[in-house]
Amino acid sequence: MQLKNGLLLSIILVLVYSSGCANHETTVVGENRKDSLPPVEKDKPNSDYKPAFAGQTRIGGVKTSTAYNAEKIAEKLGPPFAIVAMPDGRLMVTLKAGYMEIHDKNGALVKKITGFPAVVFAGQGGLLDVVFDPNFASNKIIYWSYSEKYAPGNLTAVAKGKLNEAAGTVEDPIVIFRATPALNSNMHFGSRLVFDREGYLFVSAGERSILEGRVQAQKLEAGLGKVFRITTEGKPAPGNPFLNQPGARPEIYSFGHRNPQGLDMNPATGEIWEAEFGPRGGDEVNLVRAGKDYGWPTITYGIEYSGQKIGDAIQQKSGMEQPVYYWDPVISPSGICFYAGDAIPEWKNNLFLASLSGMHIDRLVIKDNKVVGEERLLVDKHDRFRDVAYLDNMLFAITDGGDIYRISKK
Repeated sequence: MQLKNGLLLSIILVLVYSSGCANHETTVVGENRKDSLPPVEKDKPNSDYKPAFAGQTRIGGVKTSTAYNAEKIAEKLGPPFAIVAMPDGRLMVTLKAGYMEIHDKNGALVKKITGFPAVVFAGQGGLLDVVFDPNFASNKIIYWSYSEKYAPGNLTAVAKGKLNEAAGTVEDPIVIFRATPALNSNMHFGSRLVFDREGYLFVSAGERSILEGRVQAQKLEAGLGKVFRITTEGKPAPGNPFLNQPGARPEIYSFGHRNPQGLDMNPATGEIWEAEFGPRGGDEVNLVRAGKDYGWPTITYGIEYSGQKIGDAIQQKSGMEQPVYYWDPVISPSGICFYAGDAIPEWKNNLFLASLSGMHIDRLVIKDNKVVGEERLLVDKHDRFRDVAYLDNMLFAITDGGDIYRISKK
């Protein structure tokens, strides 16, 4: 009887232990093992705000099992904003001073591209993102966003033109969209560009940081703190949620954003994901849905830089979307991209974020539109990462100082 009781007790203890551990375990896509690592964030949060659901912040950590290299392949290009994969397998880098550079996959400079309209190169402003027309192979059309001087201040603008690589210039540039109103601020321009599967262009624009702009993130008549969906001519895309709403800007797809510097399409689903800066705390990752309000500045997981609460200091409100994931303290997420390759299997369809103040590349494992694991890469580089791009089973990241890193399977 004593043996049976002991065996029974052992079984019960194993079951209890297994049950307790299950809540902290993360199954990583593409791996044949389970991780139960502690969250990667160890520092104290700025506030006592609680997440709306389990796993919305400080998810369990994961660790890449596939050996990989992180090589610096170019350096000191100047203050950049974007590194983008070109359709022909090379890289386009935007420099905030007002020009672009084409680099090959080994980092070598191929061509400097000039001829862009004047930019406001101050604060967070300058030449920002670039994207290539779905028919670029035949028409050579590119689109770019930039901070434009526009009375009575400046704003985020989107232009298009024809790339003449041989001449090192962009021809016939024309502005197709402006995120009005213009304000006297050199902050929070956004801005990223991405085409969806239907060939419509998503554009993110910040609320310009100052209080005059902040309140307009909730206003549908204003182009601040928004994600837009437009045609290649800059017109509202068919099916936009506010096309027939009087007073609303018909280009708006979603609203209530702060400073959205990350935008990419999930290659597995075609859905658009966004990352934005919070104030002190409250950096967010969102799945962008048509017509949805993402809450800023009414709800937030951050506080003012002064330490004061923001608004009514609430984190949830009916009719406003919760972030899929948030950080407190912040990592300052700038450019983002999904890993669409198979060379590093556990990275398949993971989201990677260039982290400025966090000084790393953040990896989020996503399953069923929920974050189930987080990892910090390139922490040993001790650098501010501005953007990250996927190309041919590799990641390419660029730092605020203009260094390019290539991350590939070893």
